[in-house]
Amino acid sequence: MLVTDFDYELPQELIAQHPMEPRDHSRLLVVDKESGALEHRHFYDLPDYLHPGDVLVFNDTRVIPARLHGVKDTGAHVEVFLLTRKDATDWEVLVRPGKKLQVGAKIKFSDELSCEVIEHTDFGGRVVRFAYDGIFEEILDHLGETPLPPYITAPLEDKERYQTVYNRERGSAAAPTAGLHFTKELLQKIKDKGCEEVFVTLHVGLGTFRPVSEANIEDHKMHREFYTVSPEAAAAINKAKAEGRRIIAVGTTAVRTLESAGADGTLKAGGSWTNIFIYPGYRIRFVDALVTNFHLPQSTLLMLVSALSSREIMLAAYKKAVEEKYRFFSFGDAMFIKDSKK
Repeated sequence: MLVTDFDYELPQELIAQHPMEPRDHSRLLVVDKESGALEHRHFYDLPDYLHPGDVLVFNDTRVIPARLHGVKDTGAHVEVFLLTRKDATDWEVLVRPGKKLQVGAKIKFSDELSCEVIEHTDFGGRVVRFAYDGIFEEILDHLGETPLPPYITAPLEDKERYQTVYNRERGSAAAPTAGLHFTKELLQKIKDKGCEEVFVTLHVGLGTFRPVSEANIEDHKMHREFYTVSPEAAAAINKAKAEGRRIIAVGTTAVRTLESAGADGTLKAGGSWTNIFIYPGYRIRFVDALVTNFHLPQSTLLMLVSALSSREIMLAAYKKAVEEKYRFFSFGDAMFIKDSKK
C-alpha cells in the first residue's frame, strides 16, 4: 500500500483552532465499520450507542509542558521539545535548529535548568542530559510551554483544555485528543448506563504524530512509546473479551496499547515500549468499536482507523465530513466507529 492511498482533500478553514465549549457539544459522525452507513449526531449522544456491559478503555496520560526555550553556549536561541524520559536526567528530544545542536552543545534555560546534547537518535532527534537545581517537574511546570500541534495557530487561553478531564499520569508530548470531548457529567452518564470504564496509559510521543515519509507504508518505522496496563485493567478487559462484551477504545493510543499488551490474544499487565504500526491487513484483536477524532491525510492514525473498518469506508466518511463541514484534528469533532451487530 502507498501512503498516497490514504490522502484526502481538506479545506484549511475546517482545521479547528479552538476547542468546543462545552467539551461534549462537538459533533459526532457515527460510522458503521462494516456497511459504512453514517449518522450525524453530537458527542453528548454517545451514550445512545452504548450498552450495559460495554467496556470503554481510556488513556489517562497527561501532557507535560514539553517545549523549552533556551540559549546555546554560543548565544544562539534554540528550542528543545521533550519526547521520552529515559532516566532521572536523560531525555529523547527534538531540537531546533538541529544543525546547531550537535553532541557536546550546552543549552541554558534558566539558572535552575540546563542540558547537554549527548547523542543523536535514529529519528533525527537528540538525547540530552539535564542538570537542575530543585525538583525537575516543578521547574518544567514553571519554564515549559504546553505544546500544541503546528496546525493550531490560535492561542489557547485555558491550558487544561488540551488535557482530558481524567488525566492522571504525566508524560505525553501531545494529548490523546479523542478524550478531549468527555466531561465528568458525560462519564457519569456512561457509568449510569451500566458501562465499565477502564484506564490504561500510553505516553504520546513521536510515534503517534511523526509523518510517513516513505512511499510504501510498509517501509515506515514507528518510533517507540511507553505504555502501562495495570493488573486491574488487564483483568477487566480479559474478562469482557471472554464474555463477548464489547471493548470500545477511546482514541488510537488506547488501541495501540491494547494491541501491544495483548499481542498473543491475552492482555498482559505491566509497562513496556511499543512501536506497533497498525494499517489495513492487521487483525485487531481487542477493539470492537472506537471513539476517535478526524486525522491528518496520509497519517498513521488514518491508517489505523482504516484497519478497524476499511480504507474505502473511512475515506468515504471523511469525504462526507468535509462536505458537512465537520471540524478536523485535535480540537475538532469526533467519530464513533461502531460495529454493525451491536
